[in-house]
Amino acid sequence: MVSTLTFPKGGVHPPESKGLTEQLPIQVMPLPAELHLILGQHIGAPCTPTVAKKAAVGEGDLVADVSKGLGVPLHAPAAGSIKAIATAAHPIRVTTPSITLAVDREAQPRQWTADQWQQLTAQELLQKVHDAGIVGIGGAGFPTHVKLKPPADTPVDTLLLNGAECEPYITADHRSMVEKAEEIVEGAKILLKILGIKTCVVGIENNKPDAIAAMTAAVRAAGGDDSDISVVTLQVKYPQGSEKQLIQAITGRKVPAMALPSAVGVVVHNVSTTRAVYEAVALGKPLIEKVVTISGRGIVKPANLLVKIGTKVSDIVEYCGGISDEVAKVVLGGPMMGFAVSTLDIPVTKTTSAVLFLTKEEIDTTPLSSCIRCGWCLDACPMGLEPKEIGLYVEANRPENTEQFGVFECFECGSCAYVCPAKRPLVQFVRLAKMKAKRS
Repeated sequence: MVSTLTFPKGGVHPPESKGLTEQLPIQVMPLPAELHLILGQHIGAPCTPTVAKKAAVGEGDLVADVSKGLGVPLHAPAAGSIKAIATAAHPIRVTTPSITLAVDREAQPRQWTADQWQQLTAQELLQKVHDAGIVGIGGAGFPTHVKLKPPADTPVDTLLLNGAECEPYITADHRSMVEKAEEIVEGAKILLKILGIKTCVVGIENNKPDAIAAMTAAVRAAGGDDSDISVVTLQVKYPQGSEKQLIQAITGRKVPAMALPSAVGVVVHNVSTTRAVYEAVALGKPLIEKVVTISGRGIVKPANLLVKIGTKVSDIVEYCGGISDEVAKVVLGGPMMGFAVSTLDIPVTKTTSAVLFLTKEEIDTTPLSSCIRCGWCLDACPMGLEPKEIGLYVEANRPENTEQFGVFECFECGSCAYVCPAKRPLVQFVRLAKMKAKRS
């Protein structure tokens, strides 16, 4: 095991708060009565339904697809019938087009049978990844098959698997590495064959020694081919799991501004996405379920749950024993990059990593004040940007002038807002600036 690695610029150390769930094995949540399948589950064009109301569908059947533009298909997570093609609650857009599936809880679960994939060509493997609807599980939901076709003028030599899981509270990737390490390693081999390269490095923060041990053992046990897969230990520092920071920490390469990782010969995938690739290729199973961390001191029974895509948060709450009267905020995702929601009717999507039920003791309710120009946000920003200036320009109604401060290079990690003594909503300022600058 090598010495711990990290990125050189910025970063913060928020309380990890992983103790509630890091030792809890993954549980399979029973099927709810209904699933609500949002049609826009990834970056790019939303899906268009391929089924009609009242149609019967089986587990894994295609229910929506993208015919034009960037996108991947959507599948039925369970057998049942199409109850409605309408809308569902959304954490940002309030409501969004969706398919409501009435679940047949008496139907037998589909059996996914392992098959040999080694004789398939890279193009055939890539097609299987697309057809299974795989997107980046650990981030913004970029279609995985597109990431696996880097531009011809930027040849790739290294695959990085992101097992950092640096966000507080979230332990879904951690438990997946501990319990499904062999599947992740086989998924890595599939990705290497698609990319036509040999080298893969798995980066895991050193607060997950059991995951490091499990993944290291799985790599040693795999063998049998000429792939070069290794595990490296990362320092605990947020946002270690960001693509550009992970690349710099492990390879020393710095991705240029507004460039893709392939510009420095690297492709990055989350470990859970890699496991989904294994299931798609080796089992023929589309992305219809995922591990979600349910945590915070406001939920009666914290858990790492394997839930079907489209499961409502309210159904999860019922399964986990309800919430306490002390809950002050419900967050989809982590506390740094997630979104606070006002309803429990929001369904899980392919990119939902956690649902947090935070009490007053777990959140900071200090009111915001004017910028005191302390410069702490400049020190914390891992991209070397100027968050305070972006905020000041947005307040002055000049968002179109924020590009000079790197607003489009910001990936909204929240490090600046975390350290701000004035409690300014710097991430929200950035999001507003991006939205208004694109419209101008």
